[in-house]
Amino acid sequence: MNGFTSIYSANVEMNRMNYSVAYPLKKNITIQNIKQCLSSIFAISGADGKKVSKDVSTVMRLKRVANFNDMESQDAYIMDMLNQRETKESILNGLMENYKLDKEQAKKKMIDLAEDVLEDMYGTVDSFKAFESKKNDIKNTFLTKAIGAVQGKNWQELRECYKFMAERADMIAISFDFSYYQHTGQGWHHLERWCSGRQRFIEDLINNGVWRWDKPHHLLGCSLAKEFRFYVDRNIYNIVSCDTSNPIVAAIHGLKYDADYGLDTKPSTKLADLITHKFTEDQLELVKYNTAMFKKIIRR
Repeated sequence: MNGFTSIYSANVEMNRMNYSVAYPLKKNITIQNIKQCLSSIFAISGADGKKVSKDVSTVMRLKRVANFNDMESQDAYIMDMLNQRETKESILNGLMENYKLDKEQAKKKMIDLAEDVLEDMYGTVDSFKAFESKKNDIKNTFLTKAIGAVQGKNWQELRECYKFMAERADMIAISFDFSYYQHTGQGWHHLERWCSGRQRFIEDLINNGVWRWDKPHHLLGCSLAKEFRFYVDRNIYNIVSCDTSNPIVAAIHGLKYDADYGLDTKPSTKLADLITHKFTEDQLELVKYNTAMFKKIIRR
């Protein structure tokens, strides 16, 4: 049954809409010369110092609209610039010119956007496309491969992002702490739900015929070490690696692994905050023991 009536219906959610107008120019324009006049109305990117013509284009994002949001416009500006293969310095300068930010504020905006891409399927896909445009240049200089990290807020987004990365990346990475797992995982504690949630997500990909057995997979992070036995016992052989500091950070906190399941808790301290930590002899012994038990759990 066709239930669609209008885009204005209550059950229709508008995610994004593009409206384009093509207007022919009678003469070439050097945007740089009039940029100061336009910057209060438009966020401008591209064509720096060049005349706008059929061979040179610029993006002018209108600010003077009823629902204009300066923060969202800054995010969109950064993504536009990345897609145009602009350098970090060029993006920083553009943020300072268009939005009257100082250099530290512009740097923070770029870092915040990178963090905001977590669980953002669209931002992740756009970021990967921007990277992909430079991948061949990198490969000509370094022996490297591209890892595509899956992101999304629900099953549909995660599945589509997974399929996108499966076609384009050399390796697929799946995070341990999606908010989605809190709805699909089982257990009284969020660590349990993260643990079982990723297991279920991977199992759902397999059961729905989406899982790519020809691609290596990497598991990002760990809530509970016992999670990984699940993949070994089910012979999901193309999960080839995982990364976690759990056995080491646990040892620093004096927590000893159980040989069968590891821990039922997780220290909140990040390894990045412990780079200068001076280990005691007892801690080093516990690091060796915990890592040995971790290998035992995953049958290695």
